[in-house]
Amino acid sequence: MAEDNHNNLIKNSIATVMLAVVMLFCLDSCHKKVHEFTDSVEDRALTPTLRAVDVTTTVSDSGITRYRLTTPLWEIYEHAQEPYWSFSKGLHFDRFDPNYNVDAQIDCDQATFWSEKKLWYLKGNVKCTNLEGERFETPELYWDQQMERIYSDSTIVIYRQNLKITGKGFESNQTFTNYRILLPQGIIPINQDDEDGI
Repeated sequence: MAEDNHNNLIKNSIATVMLAVVMLFCLDSCHKKVHEFTDSVEDRALTPTLRAVDVTTTVSDSGITRYRLTTPLWEIYEHAQEPYWSFSKGLHFDRFDPNYNVDAQIDCDQATFWSEKKLWYLKGNVKCTNLEGERFETPELYWDQQMERIYSDSTIVIYRQNLKITGKGFESNQTFTNYRILLPQGIIPINQDDEDGI
């Protein structure tokens, strides 16, 4: 009988110790719980209000589809002093005529669009193609949608049928069909088989 009481006492002691250990673990874990908070936005002008990845979308003007954009990264900064869209990883751009035919294409490494001014700035390996298949290459280009004007102060190379035309400074309409080079530097005939040609 005394032995049974002794065994029960040992069992109760072990159960009490185990309960105490479990409670200590619970209390310890409650004290070590860490809450993670994100930093507050210090300057809303530097924080995008929209960030989209791998985008293909159409843009309308007055209810009519005018453009198609394809980009790996599109960020919109609505709270900047001059609100703008940023395409820091490149942009492919198709412009549609009233019959929805592509009448101009543009590719570049980076682009910025100031939404209130309707002004584009394209930078890095800017390549444009018009409906006639003429190709325009320049390091940077501006496109004023309100004035329907494209222009650049940089070097421009135009591949046109069997000619390579080079110069500095460029103005054009939006479809690259009526253009002029401000400081022409040369016209070079090219072979149809030439890899630099069209």
